[in-house]
Amino acid sequence: MDFDLLFVTGLVLVAFAIPSAVSAYSDWRWPKTAIIMVVLGGVAMAYAAQENPGVYALDTVDDVIVSVVGGLINN
Repeated sequence: MDFDLLFVTGLVLVAFAIPSAVSAYSDWRWPKTAIIMVVLGGVAMAYAAQENPGVYALDTVDDVIVSVVGGLINN
């Protein structure tokens, strides 16, 4: 399993949870989808970081994203 892909997928899930939460709060609904997305994304990122200790830091996240997107485009 490619842990970089798992990390980026979790990061995208967490990023997409933000507009979902804002939409739910603006419509006075409970943000179930946003909470589920944050939990799943957080678990995916934590698992990838646990399996590759020291690889994922704030200064290397952009390199990981670029390598995953580049790998997906090349295939």
